[in-house]
Amino acid sequence: MVSDGHALDGFSPAAAAWFSTTFTEPTLPQAKGWPVIATGDHTLILAPTGTGKTLSAFFWGLDQLCRTPPPNEDKARTRILYISPLRALAVDVEKNLRAPLQGVRLAAERLGEPFYEPTVGLRTGDTTPDERRRMARHPPDLLITTPESLFLMLTSKVRETLAGVETVIIDEIHALAATKRGAHMALSLERLDEIADRPVQRIGLSATQRPLDVIARFLGGSERGVTIVDAGVSKRMDVEVIVPVEDMGRLGEMAAPEPGVEFAQPQRRSIWPSMHPRLLELIESHQSTIVFVNARRLAERLATRLNELHADGENRAAEAEGRPPGEGELVKAHHGSLSREQRLRIEDELKRGTLRGLVATSSLELGIDMGAVDLVIQVESPGAVSRGLQRIGRAGHQVGAPSVGKLFPKHRTDLVEAAVVVERMKSGLIEETDYPRNPLDVLAQHIVAMAAMDDWPVDHLRVLCRRSANFADISDDAFENVLDLLAGRYPSDEFAELRPRINWDRLEGVIRGRPGAQRLAVTSGGTIPDRGLYGVFLPDGTRVGELDEEMVYESRAGETFLLGASTWRIEDITHERVVVTPAPGQPGKMPFWHGDGPGRPLELGRAMGAFVRELDEMDRGTAVERLRRRHGLDEWAAENLLLYLEEQKEATVELPTDRRIVVERFRDEIGDWRICILSPFGAQV
Repeated sequence: MVSDGHALDGFSPAAAAWFSTTFTEPTLPQAKGWPVIATGDHTLILAPTGTGKTLSAFFWGLDQLCRTPPPNEDKARTRILYISPLRALAVDVEKNLRAPLQGVRLAAERLGEPFYEPTVGLRTGDTTPDERRRMARHPPDLLITTPESLFLMLTSKVRETLAGVETVIIDEIHALAATKRGAHMALSLERLDEIADRPVQRIGLSATQRPLDVIARFLGGSERGVTIVDAGVSKRMDVEVIVPVEDMGRLGEMAAPEPGVEFAQPQRRSIWPSMHPRLLELIESHQSTIVFVNARRLAERLATRLNELHADGENRAAEAEGRPPGEGELVKAHHGSLSREQRLRIEDELKRGTLRGLVATSSLELGIDMGAVDLVIQVESPGAVSRGLQRIGRAGHQVGAPSVGKLFPKHRTDLVEAAVVVERMKSGLIEETDYPRNPLDVLAQHIVAMAAMDDWPVDHLRVLCRRSANFADISDDAFENVLDLLAGRYPSDEFAELRPRINWDRLEGVIRGRPGAQRLAVTSGGTIPDRGLYGVFLPDGTRVGELDEEMVYESRAGETFLLGASTWRIEDITHERVVVTPAPGQPGKMPFWHGDGPGRPLELGRAMGAFVRELDEMDRGTAVERLRRRHGLDEWAAENLLLYLEEQKEATVELPTDRRIVVERFRDEIGDWRICILSPFGAQV
């Protein structure tokens, strides 16, 4: 923390009094960020998780809302717009705004200062139609939303409620910048500027972003300067890599049948029977734990196993044997395929202490406040340094508290990646972020949406799009080719059956929307891939979550399955939903989803290659000392890693590194030749 100094200068007496009585002093991002935000500059704030960066972005704007009367025009009442990449994060921010609002109100009453109670609204994909209509009639002073919901608002009459927006806050901007979803949001921000009564101040927040100048350009676009507030002091981290078996090389071998079990069959050795008790021991020895995994199916499976082991002391798959899961829940699964209501209930149970832990995917990775979490466990390497920092940072989320994390690799290659990730986390070597250039599918979506709402001169449209960093250097030819495509001018008769979406008057240089363009835009907008998911609902219409379409295809009415560590019975399967009823105490099959594992960034792949090369050049004693000291490996983890490299070198003579790719040829079980390309650079390369 830093001394108040002049950090609270400019705030109302009530806001300054509340802050001074609630906190000892401003944190570094607050002390450095508030003076910049107060000038109206576009601002990018970099600060570690748990340093109060969300309040650094919000507090100045909240104070302005509380000290100035709302606009006379109720339709344009919304003045602050908060954009979250996650619906769960949006809900969390709404909750966390209540304390400062109530505190400033009480301080204003005590000091006799004028106070105007600002209204806060939340619009995401979970918002009901009734709530949306109510917000359209009575817009909130501060609106919390997602990039997709902002696009839908700008492509409807509701956009009139955004004309008075003065500030837009983009949280966890690193989660958007490198994707087409970020490019989509960037064009939405330019459209927002177009309808706003004044230039909108942009504030970006993130704990993991590099290089800052690239992220700043993404935030401000091609024509706006952005002031960078770098409060990226390193946070204390205590991270250990744990391997619960003495020899990971034996995993996958056939083991003898379990003695005393009738009709037992030989099974392959697995790391899970050794890992589950260690995980349970850690969870039971801490007050509140989050276990992160990289896939939703693993979250469900691991939560079920831990509950069984806690309740019955049996480390076996109950559902595979047709037995119901154990009574009592020590942990629950938390992921994006659960409904909003389910997620909120599970989060509240952890905060209240009803649950000792959660098994989560990236649904809890970003800045959601989960209370006093004192341990984070990561099962399998997080796959990226930024992802590891975000996840381990959930522990000790409070200001000044250290983050304690334990990593459990699943196999030996995973162990190598985990070792490199931990060292780079300690050094703050986050992967560089870059934004996509000229994603024409995103551009086409916005052009159809804009033409559906207004007639647009082509030159004006081109200027607006080029104000976005993603499209700053788009050529006239590429831009006009997109217009040709949307207007039905195709290079071949083979495309004649495709319907044009806009009219392009080339004489006047104006584009106009065709009938149905608005409906097409709002039903097909966004860049989140369609994964073919079925909604899961109770008979009364309450949403429970979602399942992969392949699992639904393989399921029948009357079957039971697990979701959120609870058992559900399928009552009916329609063309777009699965109707279920609770089936507590019944055995159920484990759900699965396809294609939800993270890829390895190129920078991390290069670092892994360099790591292997350096270890190969060391003697064993020096290598063990390095792994224990710099990479946080326990004794078995260090021995397993070195043994893995030794066995690989014995098989192929050379190791794959950042300077060498190894092509291995061998015969498989039936005598056919196989070729493997051994490279540290990951599937993305």
